Amino acid sequence: MSDEEYTGPWLVVGLGNPGEGYARNRHNIGFMVVDLLAQRIGAKFKAHKSRAQVAEGRIGGQRVVLAKPMSFMNLSGGPTTALRDFYKAPTSAIVAVHDELDIDYATLRLKLGGGDNGHNGLKSITKSLGPGYHRVRCGVGRPPGRMEVADFVLKDFSSTERKELDWFVDRAADAVEALLTEGLERAQSTYNS
Repeated sequence: MSDEEYTGPWLVVGLGNPGEGYARNRHNIGFMVVDLLAQRIGAKFKAHKSRAQVAEGRIGGQRVVLAKPMSFMNLSGGPTTALRDFYKAPTSAIVAVHDELDIDYATLRLKLGGGDNGHNGLKSITKSLGPGYHRVRCGVGRPPGRMEVADFVLKDFSSTERKELDWFVDRAADAVEALLTEGLERAQSTYNS
């Protein structure tokens, strides 16, 4: 099924960990992006039986369901699968927005399918759905020195990073909008910098 043929809602799943203590962590950039998208379309998040917070609306005429799984990151597949089943969406109409270690900070990459690259949220979703969903990969860079990956992604963005964070989240939200309204190839040519 091509993106042009599907007329139901797209599911845009921002990955992160629930709770105020995690809100500004690198691992929560997916939540930050879907929060901004909800703000842009005037939608409010509400609890959903899928164990996710959900906001519904339209982006460029395209129906969209923005979601934040309320499980921890490494269990994101359960709520994502429940949402897919509830909305009867094909896997190709799901977009995971997530942090990516192998890309420099504030750099974006959009793709369809692929591996999980050691990302526990993607690992969980892929185990539940298979790999055929879209990803908006938000670069957070590698941990400095010998810092453990888990410690790095569960820390807040640094003061230097925070200077660009609003711009970065804004650009990632623009990339999601472009993916939904213009298709993957056009969005990639604009945002895969």
